[in-house]
Amino acid sequence: MPKAEKKIKAGGYGAEQITVLEGLDPVRKRPGMYIGSTGPDGLHHLIWEVVDNSFDEAMAGHADHVTVTLNADGTVSVHDNGRGIPVETHKQYKVSALELVLTKLHAGGKFGAADSGYKVSGGLHGVGVSVVNALSEWLEAVVERDGGMYKQEYVRGAPKYKVKQIGKSKQHGTTVTFKPDATIFSTVEFDLPRILEHLRQQCYLTKGVKLTVVDARTAPNAIYGFYFEGGVASYVRHLNHTKHPKHDTVFYVERPVEQANVEIALQYTEDYGESLYAFTNNIYNPEGGSHVAGFRSALTRVLNTYARNKGYLKEKDDNLTGDDVREGLTTVISIKIPEPQFEGQTKAKLGNPEVRGYVETVMSEALATYLEEHPRDAEAIVGKCVLAQRARAAARAARDTVLRKGALEGFTLPGKLADCSTRDASRSELYIVEGDSAGGSAKQGRNRDFQAILPLRGKILNVERARLDKMLSNNEIKSLVIALGTNIGEMFDITKLRYNRIVIMTDADVDGAHIRTLLLTLFYRYFPNLITSEHIYIAQPPLFRIAKGKNIRYAFSDKERDAIVSEFQKGKPETSAEEGTEGEETTKTGGVSIQRYKGLGEMNPEQLWETTMNPENRVMKLVTITDAAAADETFDILMGSDVAPRKKFIQTHAKNANLDV
Repeated sequence: MPKAEKKIKAGGYGAEQITVLEGLDPVRKRPGMYIGSTGPDGLHHLIWEVVDNSFDEAMAGHADHVTVTLNADGTVSVHDNGRGIPVETHKQYKVSALELVLTKLHAGGKFGAADSGYKVSGGLHGVGVSVVNALSEWLEAVVERDGGMYKQEYVRGAPKYKVKQIGKSKQHGTTVTFKPDATIFSTVEFDLPRILEHLRQQCYLTKGVKLTVVDARTAPNAIYGFYFEGGVASYVRHLNHTKHPKHDTVFYVERPVEQANVEIALQYTEDYGESLYAFTNNIYNPEGGSHVAGFRSALTRVLNTYARNKGYLKEKDDNLTGDDVREGLTTVISIKIPEPQFEGQTKAKLGNPEVRGYVETVMSEALATYLEEHPRDAEAIVGKCVLAQRARAAARAARDTVLRKGALEGFTLPGKLADCSTRDASRSELYIVEGDSAGGSAKQGRNRDFQAILPLRGKILNVERARLDKMLSNNEIKSLVIALGTNIGEMFDITKLRYNRIVIMTDADVDGAHIRTLLLTLFYRYFPNLITSEHIYIAQPPLFRIAKGKNIRYAFSDKERDAIVSEFQKGKPETSAEEGTEGEETTKTGGVSIQRYKGLGEMNPEQLWETTMNPENRVMKLVTITDAAAADETFDILMGSDVAPRKKFIQTHAKNANLDV
């Protein structure tokens, strides 16, 4: 039988709940200030902002179904069955409340007194939907409430007409349809997998809400649905689905404290790293904050108490440290509070001091009860922590040996490192280069003033399957750690970083891609701050050298090669292939010579400098983490011990592989 529709009243949410702080004019002038960028991240942020409004209705208990539709004409529609945005005239501003919400920054039901529209909310505190309107070529809002259906359209943020009633309706809710402005965004093509991943996460954080995603760009339409009754416990199971849990029962607690609601789930796995995801009002806080501090304090204290009481730790044993109890731990913390205080515009860190006490109290009581009620799981958890403690002691000894050796040698840098002359870390760059051949070319071609070269011999250790002590016994990793200067593990200090840019420069072949993946795994697992602080780059050497007479150009893709060749030649002469020197393949077409580079070592120093290392000409990719959970899962699949998930990944993405055979 179909589920009975949830009865939702529009009462308590009217025009008087809408307050305004400032105008909308700055948004189109400086869109990056409001959505981060005008690239793919900013484009998708438009969807997040509209959906956040719908989930705010759900968190307030007024909606239980949200539908996101990617339309064939490039527009996006977001519908919820909430109360509907108020449409009556606002007494102060003499326009409809709907128009205020869509045309004024900081306008919404999230700023007034305690009887305003929302107790908790996510989004950008009312900024969101107005920013979407300002950055859309066209936007339409349809509201159903109080027996009527109302509509208003906008062009680049300006209303085409006043809100008008277009019919009657027994339903309730809001539908916002918008088309991103192609004059503002570098791309207006939406990425379905990215949308699904983000919205799935939002559903985990708002349990009991059904979300439907429709991709109407395909025929027939692709339809996806999410509904998680288990909340963040379901999220933890999802995060660990490619890992090996140490215990079957996921720890889960949800409890109101004062005006806040605390929801926590955790499960230990056989991994060595920690995966923690903290949210406030469904907003991800990558730098944690007071809720994470309270959680970690309670976790360490309760596990130490339990381990002492049950004899897992003897009197002579040291207490478990925070690092010991977090090894292999997957945690999701979700806090909902009325007035969150974030550090920074991006809401990366929660600052409310009272939240630490809320979380610490809830976590301490619930975890102590869980350990007593699940003795087998408790044994597995504490056993894992004690083993981590012993391994960490061995790793510390190994790390100290590396650093002590450096100290005894007068902090001598690795012999293979060709360092730069400048001691100004803000100017300097470290190129991590594959092999001695490419390393030789790079050393000769570089600017010695600010560019350092560290050649790697062979493939480094896969750190996804190794602890720190084993890692530091690997000469290549040891050389890299000493060269970076930041130390590693709990002694990591980013202020000691010797180079502002660390550039991974490998061949454009399968082996080069593997080495690049191994290095990215190392940085992601043991130097994540270098990624989030935007210090890690990937060099993009050209694939082709195209010459006609004295005119020489370089191409970084097949498409770019074809465009240059078309520019160089006239007509369609016959093609002839010649074997080039040093292994490269040269093709001549109508007087145009096309050389395909197989590796960096085939370039002479001048070519490598001009195409890949010269700041005036080079192309480099900045390594970022747009979705920590997705990145964690990908590294686990690609570099973990399980073959089956990796095989499935390869089969799924085989058609997209660019094989150079």
